[in-house]
Amino acid sequence: MTKPSPPPPGWTTVGALAFVGLVSAFMFTLVVPLQAELPELLQASREDTSWVVTITLLVAAVATPISGRLGDMYGKRRVVFVLLVALIVGSLVAALSSSILGVIVGRGLQGITTGVIPLGIAIMRDVLPPARLGTAVALMSATMGVGGAVGMPLAALIAETADWHALFWLSAALGALGIVAVRFAVPEDTLVTGGRLDVIGAFGLAVGLTGLLLFVSRGADWGWGSPLALGSAGAGVVVLLIWGVYQLRARDPLVDLRVAARPTVLLTNLAAIGMGFSLFGSNVTFPQLLEMPRETGAGFGLTMIEAAICIMPAGLIMMVLSPLSGKLERIFGPRPLFTIGTSSIVVAHVFVLLWSSEVWHVVVANAIIGVGIAFSFAAMPMIIMGAVPAHETGVSNGLNALFRSVGTSSASAVMGGVLAAMSVEHEGRAVPTAEAFATCFWIALGAAVVATVLTLLIPRGSPEPRPSLPAATE
Repeated sequence: MTKPSPPPPGWTTVGALAFVGLVSAFMFTLVVPLQAELPELLQASREDTSWVVTITLLVAAVATPISGRLGDMYGKRRVVFVLLVALIVGSLVAALSSSILGVIVGRGLQGITTGVIPLGIAIMRDVLPPARLGTAVALMSATMGVGGAVGMPLAALIAETADWHALFWLSAALGALGIVAVRFAVPEDTLVTGGRLDVIGAFGLAVGLTGLLLFVSRGADWGWGSPLALGSAGAGVVVLLIWGVYQLRARDPLVDLRVAARPTVLLTNLAAIGMGFSLFGSNVTFPQLLEMPRETGAGFGLTMIEAAICIMPAGLIMMVLSPLSGKLERIFGPRPLFTIGTSSIVVAHVFVLLWSSEVWHVVVANAIIGVGIAFSFAAMPMIIMGAVPAHETGVSNGLNALFRSVGTSSASAVMGGVLAAMSVEHEGRAVPTAEAFATCFWIALGAAVVATVLTLLIPRGSPEPRPSLPAATE
């Protein structure tokens, strides 16, 4: 049913939603500066401590489309509150724990909050006037990259100067601020569809995705051809096939696969995998390249904070370009903007393959990636919203976020595997070679090229109308 509309929201609403988006994205890089020290801090093996990062990616991928569906049914603002509470609870669990199990549980709960970004975009579609929507969505989308890039120096500073538990106390405080911001700046939901949650569909999606993402994220450690890795992948594929058949027959499915299979939606989501791969691929390789000792012949010997500062400009560029992205989307449409974004990623990796002998080369390449991510992340939600009914905005944007998560998880596994396989011994520890980084750049370039081709295949004649606004006026 449709509730009475409040007065038209302004940029305060957009700012509150963007803030919770930044907080959510920050969770992905929250413990990145600690990765090398986690085995000693948690008294666990490196394989076990890698779950501190992996569990967040897995939970985010599974929970995001489900939270989108819940938002469509019960109210997006209400579900945002629930996700932020999960973030606070997870942060407190990790902050009060010194064991590997407690930290992993806390990090898993933090991953749930990723759904606030697609939900925030869906709220904007419901309540903002058309003249503001493009720029607002671009800003919200940019938080996916900005939160990690800008948050990394902050996390590195805290990791070097304070007890590591302080990172989780900080995330709990940010979650609390997010609740306050949404409570006072985001209006009540204007579009609630009702219905029931497809529990069987949610469970099937969770099991199937977990099997595939475990293979992607843990395959390098298990051995890609090992029974455990192949069994995980095989089980995931089988469960997802059964899930797909069930969704097509269900009266009130979790995901309307007929809508998701539309060429516009499908090609956008497939391109999102390449974008997620390129973004997280640079997050994995560039910091390591900057921090490795110069004596190895591949690194620049920067400190953790110096490396994080070199990465930060990309996030700032994403934020600055958000208003421009919204204006360009209104002028040219989202599909050309998507192509420009993916093409920028291609240029960035070609640049770093040709020039990577100085720190500023890496900074420039990462800045170009920031341009590409800003345009691409602004375009994808607008393409999706122009191709799906208003009552499926939440779950459809959640599905798009899921595909990006598949890309980021894949990048983490592939880049990590390449760097580990092409390493040499240096002062008692294995360090990647220059050839290893070049191989990673070539792989990321390939993913960006595929994403660019897919954007060109998105039908030009596909309907991309301005999203309908139930009762919002200027």
